[in-house]
Parts: sequence; structure tokens; C-alpha cells
Amino acid sequence: QVHVVESGGGLVQAGGSLRLSCTASGSIFSIRSMDWYRQAPEKQRELVAFIDSSGYTNYGDSVKGRFTISRNSAENTVYLQMTSLKSEDTGVYYCKVIVDYVNAYWGQGTQVTVSS
Repeated sequence: QVHVVESGGGLVQAGGSLRLSCTASGSIFSIRSMDWYRQAPEKQRELVAFIDSSGYTNYGDSVKGRFTISRNSAENTVYLQMTSLKSEDTGVYYCKVIVDYVNAYWGQGTQVTVSS
């Protein structure tokens, strides 16, 4: 069993910053990738940022240049540094972890609210 826990969400004014964290624990041999997704009300869940075991990263077009994903492999933790936040960044942010190249585990999500 693998547990994924996100933290760091909250309420912030437009233009502000937040740092999200996600830690995976449990029966983990290797982690292929750790991803951040978000879901705004009445919208589909979308990929925000991705980092794989080699350190390769990729970002959704709407966050490029503003968000930075990083990873502490020793602690099975991924971070999402969010800057220049906009109201459209509001949503529930989820962490997805691909374990042992096969299984995907999701966290429960953390709410980010950006006030304009």
C-alpha cells in the first residue's frame, strides 16, 4: 500500500506565492514520476507539472515560467513552487505518483484559492 499526502495549500492574493509539498510513503521500490494536477470547479483535471526519475520536467502551458517542480528523491517528496499566482490558478491540486513503473497513486488534494 502506498500513501500520498499533499500539503501547503491555502488562500493567497493574486501575485503571491505558495509552495506545495507531496510525500509518498509505503511499499515503494522505485518512483517513476511525481506529477501535479489541478481541478477547478466544473472543469476537468489538468496536468500542471511533471518530474520523472531522471529529473526531466514538463509544465502545462498556463503555468510555464511561473511554477517550478522539484523533487527530493531520498524522501519521496515533490514540491511545486508557485509564483505570480492568478485567480485562474484556483482549484484543488492533486499529486499523482507512479510507483514501480506500473501503479498510479493519488493524494487527497489540497485547496489553493487565489483572490483577485
